[in-house]
Amino acid sequence: MRHFLLAIAVALTPFTAIAETTNPVIRDIVSGHILPRFDTLAETSQHLADVAQGDCAPTSDTLRTAYAEAFDAWVSVSHLRFGPTEVNNRAFALAFWPDSRGATPRSLTTLIENQDAIATSPEEYARVSIAARGFYALEFLLYDGALSGLGDADYRCTLVQTVTADIAAISAAIRDDWQSDYAARLLAAVSGGTYRSDEEVLRELFKALTTGLQFTSDTRLGRPLGTFDRPRPTRAESWRSGRSAHNVDLSLTALRDLAIRLSSDDAPLAQRIDDSFDRALTRLAVLDDPIFAGVADPQSRLMVEVIQQEVDAIRFIVRDELGPTLGVSAGFNALDGD
Repeated sequence: MRHFLLAIAVALTPFTAIAETTNPVIRDIVSGHILPRFDTLAETSQHLADVAQGDCAPTSDTLRTAYAEAFDAWVSVSHLRFGPTEVNNRAFALAFWPDSRGATPRSLTTLIENQDAIATSPEEYARVSIAARGFYALEFLLYDGALSGLGDADYRCTLVQTVTADIAAISAAIRDDWQSDYAARLLAAVSGGTYRSDEEVLRELFKALTTGLQFTSDTRLGRPLGTFDRPRPTRAESWRSGRSAHNVDLSLTALRDLAIRLSSDDAPLAQRIDDSFDRALTRLAVLDDPIFAGVADPQSRLMVEVIQQEVDAIRFIVRDELGPTLGVSAGFNALDGD
């Protein structure tokens, strides 16, 4: 009961009053990095759902543009895998990837071939496999040559509309939880709360940074690289919609913002971190390979490997310099496995 009453008190405390009493680095990250990004995700996802209601054709430029804008917003918050994004597997429902077993196309194919009535209700659709939900499922419906033309066109239209409505509902729920409750938890670390001290809050934010960098290096870049003898270009993220390198750029840009805010009390360190991100982003910009198709060619592959090395160099600076400066370490993260 005491914990329940504490949660109610924190939730009801005016946001500005809490913000006046907390660590300035945490306050800056919550107000300048986290909340605006989840606002954008909710707004662009709702726009996507609205567009799909009027134009569900997979080749529609308007729909594809709305999809790209909403997906951009997701990638830009995808490192913030704690709190509201983890409730009811929301992050996985928005972004089920990597999908090494091909569950997404298999699940969508079953729905379309059976014309499953669950696709007629966004509320009911929340019960389907997460493999058939979110941005990666929608990519198949809009960009995959087989799935975008499979079965009955009217059913596929309904499915697109339902998937986009589901994305909008999840995104709005995450945004609302941050605004009504979770931001206050970060800004009011108290004994008995979710975070008992500012150090615990900083550790959470630091872990988001390190895990985001690891995911970009090991997964967004590492999966298409595969091995020298066996490159895997079609394992690149969002290659069907031509977003693989773009997603790396978005992720690094968002992580750069978080890293600079976390290191704001140490100007020389902040500059070294900024320079290291600049090197990685500059190399990515000159790659001219939007889906990492060139990983099978030794020269092009080397360029992707160098980008991965630059991201790893950022990881080392963050781990060896930023962590001790903050007095925290990343600890366990979801990418570590069992």
